[in-house]
Formats: sequence, C-alpha cells, structure tokens
Amino acid sequence: MAGSEAAWQAARMGVPVTIHEMRPKVGTFAHRTGHLAEMVCSNSFRSDDDERNAVGLLHWEMRAADGLIMTTADRHRLPAGGALAVDRDPFAASVTDRLRSHPLITVSEDEVTALPEGGHWIIATGPLTSGTLAEAIRAETGAEALAFFDAIAPIVYAESVDMSVAWMQSRYDKGETEDERTAYMNCPMTRDEYEGFVDALLSADKTEFHEGEMAGYFDGCLPIEVMAERGRETLRFGPMKPVGLTNAHRPEVKPYAVVQLRRDNALGTLYNIVGFQTKMKYGAQTDVFKRIPGLGNASFARLGGIHRNTFINSPTLLDDRMRLKSRPHIRFAGQITGVEGYVESAAMGLLAGRMAAAQILGRDLPPPPPETAMGALVTHITGGAEAKTFQPMNVNFGLFPPIDAKGGRRGRKDRYKAYTDRAKTLYSEWLAAQG
Repeated sequence: MAGSEAAWQAARMGVPVTIHEMRPKVGTFAHRTGHLAEMVCSNSFRSDDDERNAVGLLHWEMRAADGLIMTTADRHRLPAGGALAVDRDPFAASVTDRLRSHPLITVSEDEVTALPEGGHWIIATGPLTSGTLAEAIRAETGAEALAFFDAIAPIVYAESVDMSVAWMQSRYDKGETEDERTAYMNCPMTRDEYEGFVDALLSADKTEFHEGEMAGYFDGCLPIEVMAERGRETLRFGPMKPVGLTNAHRPEVKPYAVVQLRRDNALGTLYNIVGFQTKMKYGAQTDVFKRIPGLGNASFARLGGIHRNTFINSPTLLDDRMRLKSRPHIRFAGQITGVEGYVESAAMGLLAGRMAAAQILGRDLPPPPPETAMGALVTHITGGAEAKTFQPMNVNFGLFPPIDAKGGRRGRKDRYKAYTDRAKTLYSEWLAAQG
C-alpha cells in the first residue's frame, strides 16, 4: 500500500520512479499473488465517515490529494454499511495496472537485501520485510526492530452457509440501498452455544512460538482466542456483540451473541468472518468454526493464520520528513514505521512520496499540520510517541491537538465534527501551498 502510493505521488510530480518488488519471485506467508497493494488481513478500510471518524477523515485527505489507493478503492468498493470495503483481487490488480502503465514508473521484480547507497529511496516493505533486509536495518540502527504478531481471519464460501439459520443484515440497518443493508451475514448463538464455543476456542490447538520470540499483539487485530482468554464475556462485547441486529428467522428472540460475516468480493461468493483473526492450527479452526450456527457445513476458501509483523522505533530513528537520521537519503513509509492499517500505511506512503519528489525537485515539503489526520500520524511516529513504549497505532482523535472548548463542553459527536472541520481547512491550505 505505502510503496504503491509513494510511487504514484512522486510520478505525478514528474519524478521517475523504480518500484522494487520481490514478489512473486520471493513469496511471503500471507501473500498469494505478485500484485502490488495485495490485501491480506481484511478487505475493509473501516469507516468512511469523514465528519466524525478519524479514519474517515484520513480517507477524505487522501482523496483530496488524488491518492491512488483511495481512488482505486472507491472504484472497487463493496456494500459494507458505513464502512469502505473493497473487492480485494480486482483492487490489487487495478493498482498494479495503473502503476505499470504510468510512463514514469518502472517495476523491477527483485529483492533488495541491503540498505542502498546514494540516490533517493523509500523503504515501504510492510509488515513482512524480508529477513535479509530486516537484518540490514537492524545493523544500521544499532537496535533490535520491534515486533508483534499479526493474525488474519478465515474466508467462507457463501453458498456453504446455512441461510435457514443465518440472515442478511447490517448492524443498525446501516446503508441506503438494500444491497448495502445486506452486506453482512449474521449467525446467532444462544447462551449455551456461546459458552460451548468459548470452551472449544480456549482448548483448541494453537500455533506455538519459539523460545525468546516476542508474542505481543496489536489490540486492533487480536486473535479471537486471545480475546477469549481475557474473559468469557469479552467476545460478546467485541466482534460477537448482538446489538443492532434482529434475527429474521426468530425476531422475538434476542441472540446471546452474533457472529458476523462480511462480503469479501463483488460477486458475493466469499465472506470473511469479522474479527476472527486466529492463531489456531488449521484442523482446530475447522472444528471450532463449524460449531457456529449456520456454519456447520461451511467450506473455507482460506483459513486464518498468524505471522510476525516487524516495525522500527520511528520516534528515535526518523526525522519529521520521514528520513532515516543516520542515512537521510532513505525514507521509511507504511506499516514498518509503526502505523497500523491499510489506510494509515498508504497515507504515510503518500507523504513520503511527495516529500522525496519535492526534495529531488529542489523544494522542501513540510509535513501537514498536526491538526490533520496525516499530520497527526506523522507527528506521532516521528517524535510524538514515547519511544520506550512505542507500538503500532491506528489514526484516532487522541493523536490530534485538543479542540478548544470555548463556550462550555462539547458532546462527543460535536467534538469530533469540530476536529474534522478544523482538519479539512488546514489540510486544504497545506495542499494549496504546494501549487
């Protein structure tokens, strides 16, 4: 995501770009293709509300900058209520086609194994940086790269779901069209079914880690069994919450818990189990997930999995132009910098691409104001965060300078609207100043 966006932005400014992509010659645990911007963990860019949601605001800022990732996502969006979900394979193919067809962009299918000398470089290798390059980064920085474990959710064939048990409905009936309101399948559970499911989850065989490996998780992508270990009711207040839903088959009965499946492709043939990232072994996954009402005969297009996700301690290593302090001809962008999420990663690529191109063209491009979504993120990773406790972070209003509450306290919705109004004004001014 970040590398694709960086290349697009630099080329739009008239600077020739070479993308070095090791796939498909060198694969990873999670990727299946050689496409640029392949989505592996989810097909959702989360909320698209640009008035009261921080990630929705980030969507708005990227669209305003003619971001490749957002314009392509809009072209391949799927019904998902108030969220922006995309048809992942056509999305990645479209990003790849647009980059390969750009006259100023060359794609070189090779693995970079060392920190390059000279020129202008952006390292946007994502969470699955190759081992040799990761070692080169560690050697240069003089410190161990931080790491956490990330998990991906399983995908089910829609035709294998028992719709006499499950029903179609978006939470709180969000969405203007019937197609949008039915972007989710819902599988209800009674209390006994829920308790049995939690028991099975806790006792299932799970991936083991080698001694000495760090097994921390990013809270926004916790394996479902890790959530269950935090308390038996945790799932009912997380991905399995039953609120905003009415069982179409038994409307008079309130489910004790609900498992949601979100459409994963335009054809509606694939659905991913929302929030069900897992570290269970494959055999255990099928046994446990088939306990979910409606999924007793489910067929899986992809089972869940877990992989190591590496990122650098950006607050100590990068300057405010995202340059490696020890080698300022190298910038870092994307998830390797400690931002979390597709959109956040692409946004950092957008900034890195523009900053690098501006420098090549003899100009200096400052980061956006910290009151904007992009500015808040880049400020956080390049000095705003506490280095000793630095962990991956989604964009959120807690990263923004506070709103001055003149005239009394604001309600949450009014306060968030004030954040986005302020951000849009300042971001528009930042864009206009670039000419």
